[in-house]
Amino acid sequence: MREALLALLRDLVAIPSTTPPGDTTRIAAYCAQQLAALGYRTRTVEGAPGVANVVAALGSGGPSVVFNAHADTVDAGERAAWRTDPFAATVVEDRIHGLGAANCKASMAVHLWLARAIAQAGGPTRGEVVFTFVGDEENLGPAGLAHLRERGLVRPDLLVVAAPTRNRLVLEERGVMWLRATTRGKAAHAGAPHTGDSAILKMMRVIEALSRLPARRSPSGQQATVSVGRIRGGENINVVPDLCTIEIDARLLPEDDFDAVQRALREACERAGAAQVELLTGTPGFRAREGGRGSAAFLEAIRAVTGREPEPLNVVGASDARYFARDGIEMLVTGPGDGADSHVPNEFVRVDELVQAAAIHREAAARLLGVRFR
Repeated sequence: MREALLALLRDLVAIPSTTPPGDTTRIAAYCAQQLAALGYRTRTVEGAPGVANVVAALGSGGPSVVFNAHADTVDAGERAAWRTDPFAATVVEDRIHGLGAANCKASMAVHLWLARAIAQAGGPTRGEVVFTFVGDEENLGPAGLAHLRERGLVRPDLLVVAAPTRNRLVLEERGVMWLRATTRGKAAHAGAPHTGDSAILKMMRVIEALSRLPARRSPSGQQATVSVGRIRGGENINVVPDLCTIEIDARLLPEDDFDAVQRALREACERAGAAQVELLTGTPGFRAREGGRGSAAFLEAIRAVTGREPEPLNVVGASDARYFARDGIEMLVTGPGDGADSHVPNEFVRVDELVQAAAIHREAAARLLGVRFR
């Protein structure tokens, strides 16, 4: 198992799939070739030019268990900060270094290994298993898993999304909402600012209003947050600005009503002086169904493989699972690697976590799909 996983991870890290530009054509072709050779019904779909997504299925009927991993990575950044080649999976003691090693090519290797193991065992005895490898995740874009959902190419009963969680289960996730707020004023010469109306000063009141919003937490400890990530105002230093915009990141509690939160933020901005508030993108959060078959199978698998009680995990980011948040399906997020070790130079995943993840996924697949592994 260890050598097979390392071989897959070496191949995956060696294929650049950085964002920018977000081109997943080569790595999708690699995955599609692997899966087609195993007998999976395989197709590659472009959600946008260069954003290639693979869908591979085996079996039929229900339940449909979909394993998803994203193939794109962030850019390697400054090469001098890397102690190893970012495009070569390099084992140093108990760690595998390389760009995407933790996020999310280790999980891709696990999913490809699992696909092989399921095929060699004769496939599911009930339902179908689907593997998707997608792009556009690092860009929070719509051309990856969201595109597959939009076109009806995947209709999961259970969606298992890969992320670096150190093999812990994420059973709930906050929603994400991006907004743009605009204030408008009146331009004037900076030598006589009283003759104008500064859009930047108006925006200061909007930002202050956002900072005064009450803190909210879920029973599980998740926190709703609002952050201003970008601001633009003014064209010249000697001109009172007549336009200012900010872009806002709001994280929603799993139980929040997306539209109600949007209205509340819009009203808070408008009361403080915003002339316009636009929704840029966003999806609600989710919470796994209590007593669901998927979470039960993975919890039992973690106990069987590790001999320990599973640890729940709340994450700060948002996964591609969010696109299915309104679909009433069961979802969970798990995978090897630590999020703190990704998106940084010398990214790595621990060898034992990689092997453990494969064993957990095999145990869960046996329970969910009746696969008779040898």
